Amino acid sequence: MVAAGFSLPAAAQGPEDKRITIELNDATDVSGACRLVFVAVNGTGMVLDKTSYDVVTFDSTGKVGQSLTFQFGRLPLGKTRVVQFDLPGQSCGTISRLLVNDVSECAVDGKATELCIDALSTSTRTSIAFGL
Repeated sequence: MVAAGFSLPAAAQGPEDKRITIELNDATDVSGACRLVFVAVNGTGMVLDKTSYDVVTFDSTGKVGQSLTFQFGRLPLGKTRVVQFDLPGQSCGTISRLLVNDVSECAVDGKATELCIDALSTSTRTSIAFGL
């Protein structure tokens, strides 16, 4: 049992604590495009050399829209990184949901790994649903 106010050391944390968290933090219409702002944190215990995801948009009726690749690049261990992507010709109000369909690229020490999808946890602060 852990006393209130104290946390377990990293070595005592379970695998559920070793996540890549990506939050859809904002969605704003800018110059004829929907600008999506994400906050990513790598808590896996490893430096991610390359990170990109295949993401699919859905409209308000649930119909599949665009298939996109969002490149988050290098995600250092424990560092918070903010990235933004513009979707030209798309209004944010027409997007009801973003689905992380798969990992496009994920590398640790120069080698491909499934860690980027296996350890991924998503959340949103917008009216657009964001998940796996």
